[in-house]
Amino acid sequence: MIEETTTAPIQTYTTSGLPIYPGPPLFRNDFGLINGLEYKFENLGWVDWRAMLNPEFLYPNKDAFGDKEVPDSIEGLEDHQLLCKLGGYKDLARIRGYKKVSYELTHLGNGVAAICTIEWIGNYETSGEVVVFSSTANATTENTSGFGAKFFETIAENRAFVRAVRNFLNIHIVGSDEIDKSKDKVSQIEPAKAVNELPSTQKSLYKRLIKVGCNKSNFLAKIKKLSETGSFEFDETWQRTDDIPTSAARIIMGLLDKEDK
Repeated sequence: MIEETTTAPIQTYTTSGLPIYPGPPLFRNDFGLINGLEYKFENLGWVDWRAMLNPEFLYPNKDAFGDKEVPDSIEGLEDHQLLCKLGGYKDLARIRGYKKVSYELTHLGNGVAAICTIEWIGNYETSGEVVVFSSTANATTENTSGFGAKFFETIAENRAFVRAVRNFLNIHIVGSDEIDKSKDKVSQIEPAKAVNELPSTQKSLYKRLIKVGCNKSNFLAKIKKLSETGSFEFDETWQRTDDIPTSAARIIMGLLDKEDK
């Protein structure tokens, strides 16, 4: 007597906001993309990784609304009005695919700086080549408070990871771990250090902004406007002139000089 055998049905796994796909295991095609997963693409054919963020991890950034009422929904909000939870960037990194994540920590006098390096698997966007990409972040007494002030290493690593993911994937929604969570957070043009302690480029930028009439309430808007030229990338996490990388600071000063001519 031959016994009949049955095959158990393949289970399906789903995350809200993303299509259902069979698994496990997951398979990638020759383009490095997950079979069965619906991708969004930009006009030139790159993956629109911003559109691939699971909306469950997004929420309004109350600091972007000032004295205005913070909306209950993310619908219709621009990227600078949003924050993304750490889980959102972890989820997206897994979809993109990586081989290794490593960290390098430097202990500062008032906190910890971290460099996060991600070794991304190759896909059609990188001609199949593995790409190594790094980003830096810090956690100090000036940008943390309360519970977070006890875990500088962890916070610095999380911030660096988020920046490495979103910078590599060209996403401009700031991670919730990146924002300044100090109780006395002040957005100002004055640098955290005394002006004469700044690197020469940031010191020059500080003086140049003052010269063109900028103040603590409008200098970031001025810099963001200049970024629309495409000459440099504006980072929503910038709070002071010493947050601006030297390369970007030089470009900004050049653009300010052109405006004067």
